[in-house]
Amino acid sequence: MTTTARQSRAWTGPALLSYGFRPFFLFSGIWAAFAMVIWILLLAGGDLLPIAFAPVDWHVHALVFGYLSAVIAGFLLTAVPNWTGRLPVVGWPLAGLVVLWLLGRLAVLIGGGWPAWLVAALDLALPVALIGFLAREIITGRNWRNLPVLGLMALFAVANGLFHLEAAQGPAQDGYGLRLGLAAVLMLIALIGGRIVPSFTRNWLAKRTATPLPVAFNRADGAVLGLTGGALLAFVIAPHGVVTAALCLAAGMANLWRVARWQGWKTGPEPLVWVLHAAYALLALGFLTVGASALDLMPQSGARHVWLAGAIGLMTLAVMTRASLGHAGLPLTASRAVAALYLALIGATLARLLAGLFPAEVWLMHLSAALWILAFGGFALIYWPILTRPKRAARPASRTQPA
Repeated sequence: MTTTARQSRAWTGPALLSYGFRPFFLFSGIWAAFAMVIWILLLAGGDLLPIAFAPVDWHVHALVFGYLSAVIAGFLLTAVPNWTGRLPVVGWPLAGLVVLWLLGRLAVLIGGGWPAWLVAALDLALPVALIGFLAREIITGRNWRNLPVLGLMALFAVANGLFHLEAAQGPAQDGYGLRLGLAAVLMLIALIGGRIVPSFTRNWLAKRTATPLPVAFNRADGAVLGLTGGALLAFVIAPHGVVTAALCLAAGMANLWRVARWQGWKTGPEPLVWVLHAAYALLALGFLTVGASALDLMPQSGARHVWLAGAIGLMTLAVMTRASLGHAGLPLTASRAVAALYLALIGATLARLLAGLFPAEVWLMHLSAALWILAFGGFALIYWPILTRPKRAARPASRTQPA
């Protein structure tokens, strides 16, 4: 029987195309840094490229739908074969998916004079292909547990299409498309993060015979997920309502309680583990800041960036750095340089939140952008050799652990 490992080893072309995480994680890091540079130039009054959207809409779309579509593709193309026991997409079919993503980025970046339907079609090609791939694998592998992931991926694609429709008619930066896409990704973090954060923490603590271990998933976690979904639904429908504020504040406190049960404060010696707890905590804090914003207690933009730069940015960076090491056959431990990337992104989130509270302090915006570029540009530089070279030979079991 052919295994996922054998399927990857059977590919004799570039190592970059031997597994889904390799090209998509690398290009997502490059794109995150590049898109922020373009945004800085747009803010400075530059008109270098015929972008398809208004500047603010382009910035939002580039980092929510452009960046995240690559991260999600890399994650699903790597995780789904492990979930279902089926073969991964490698080689030229994988290259085709990468080309679909690149065409989407190119269309939005220089498609200012193109028909809106063409820009949307090119941008949606990868999400639609991923939905087809995920549906096929779940149905064929009878992996019904992950149907919610398929549903959230479909919502994310619908949100992207809705964003294109709203952008063609006027500003889309605070429309239903953005809010729905943001809600779908945050729910994915609550759902999948709720699996991997306590699991990886349990493994790390167990090797050190530390107790107590993270609390296993139970009905209380299910209730927190239900409250999280309800708060996000309210956010999509009426982001400025009192009901939304109450639900978001409640969801924020519930998720803080949830992450506190996972013993994150014991993982300080290993950045690869504590960063997962920090990212999930920022998900919870984002609910609190968005709830406060709905009550007009703080500016909306800064409040949402706790989700955008903090929860989403840090969780995706954490997953990319960890999964890349594990699947490349390297020890699961973060270097000081990688830990510095995490701290830079946390700093970018804090600076962006403060910039919303103190709009006259423009230097805070510049600091946030610079730290964001440092985090993702640094990831691309540090992980370039890891993602583009063949997997190392397996080491003794005592030296490695599963990704």
